[in-house]
Amino acid sequence: MRIFRQLSGFFSRLPKRKPGTAASNTSLPPVWALRGQSLDQLPGRLPASQRSHFFTMPEMLDGRADFDLHVPHPRVRGMTTLDRAAFNREVVVPALSVKKDVLQQAVKSMKGLLLQRPRVKRIVDDPEDEGRSLILLDPRRIPADYSLGQAEQEVLKSLDVSPEIIKYNLELTYDNFKVEEILQAVFPEGQEVTTAFSRVGHIAHLNLRDHQLPYRHLVGQVIIDKNPGLTCAINKTNIIDSAYRNFKMEVLVGEEASMITKVKENYITYEFDFSKVYWNPRLSMEHARIIDLLKPGDFLFDVFAGVGPFAIPAAKKKCVVFANDLNPESYKWLQHNCKLNKVDQKVRVFNLDGRDFLEGPVKETLAQQLALEDRKHTLHIVMNLPAMAIEFLDVFRHLLDGEPGSADLPMVHCYSFSKHDDPARDVQEQAEAHLGISLEGRCSVGLVRNVAPHKEMMRISFRIPAELYGERPSQVQRTFKSQPLNACVPTKIP
Repeated sequence: MRIFRQLSGFFSRLPKRKPGTAASNTSLPPVWALRGQSLDQLPGRLPASQRSHFFTMPEMLDGRADFDLHVPHPRVRGMTTLDRAAFNREVVVPALSVKKDVLQQAVKSMKGLLLQRPRVKRIVDDPEDEGRSLILLDPRRIPADYSLGQAEQEVLKSLDVSPEIIKYNLELTYDNFKVEEILQAVFPEGQEVTTAFSRVGHIAHLNLRDHQLPYRHLVGQVIIDKNPGLTCAINKTNIIDSAYRNFKMEVLVGEEASMITKVKENYITYEFDFSKVYWNPRLSMEHARIIDLLKPGDFLFDVFAGVGPFAIPAAKKKCVVFANDLNPESYKWLQHNCKLNKVDQKVRVFNLDGRDFLEGPVKETLAQQLALEDRKHTLHIVMNLPAMAIEFLDVFRHLLDGEPGSADLPMVHCYSFSKHDDPARDVQEQAEAHLGISLEGRCSVGLVRNVAPHKEMMRISFRIPAELYGERPSQVQRTFKSQPLNACVPTKIP
């Protein structure tokens, strides 16, 4: 009975037969009135000899007529190896039969009702009349009685087009479904679907959760299929290495040899081996924010430079740049990118531990610059290694010696992660603890990005306090202990 009721609802929406073409029994429900007829006699059906792929019964799934364009076939549920053919199915869509000589005018009048699906033609040949075409309409925009509005009917009447809507069996394939629709159909019902990824040149970088890992190869292939230009998909499998800033990864689709990629950020091109260096496209705004602070002639000391997203645009801006990275691969690609962008003569590149870089080339250059009485340029130190950069701040307790020639001491921009309920306060207190001095009223803490639930990437910026100039560590510590810890001014990136 349940199936009959569902069929009854479906048949009631089919075009009504003209009076006198068939006997009717209004005393019985529609489905029972049709029981004595053969399949070819049902309303809206063509004789078997003339039947084509339209005017046919819709596909029956779970005992119901299926009109949904957005759901792949249920047989794909639980699939872990992609089988594109399994997504093939037929659905019923409404259509208008129109003479080809008025087709364009009719399409224009139906603009708001046209079918909208990836790679689906909205105009197809009418298999029953080569002089006519079928305009496919979106079933979600058509009333339940399959009738058009008065305005549309009047336009069609002026074109001598019948407003009667017919049923068209549309064949859908894997190509006609979106990423989210495919994954929702494959994953267990109610399970969270992830479609987000970072694009790094031709590489899709995914960060799948544990419950999604059984489907990881399928997810990677779907992402590549649906995003032109991608040829490789990888999944992060571990935390970033604290020393070399590269994470372990699993190649889901593609070859490991294809990890060398090219990206463009803020109009600058970078090349690198993504499996051996750190690169995060979500930091492009932060890179630009720091570069916007610089003026031609300023000095930039990049302690953890990576492949150059701070150093190279700073050099392009005619700043004096010292760039360092401990990772030999980052150092190699940093040199390569300096040459690629024609700033290799403007950037001094180092392959040192961050502490050695600060206590060596940076300290020496700062001593020279701070001794100048009429220096007009600004000194900036960038420390973008959020997992541990804040631990290097103790270097500034004894980095500056003698008497400054000007009051313009170096600006420091240090990055850190925080899982605290008040991440700005947390990062401030960490910085003060390593500096051994209060930053009350002389720093800003900004949110860079949300890394994970309850984990933020923060930036603290401050000018090296004058109390640290020429002080011994023990003297600085006593000064710090005598001052209260007050919150820095929190800021956010626009």
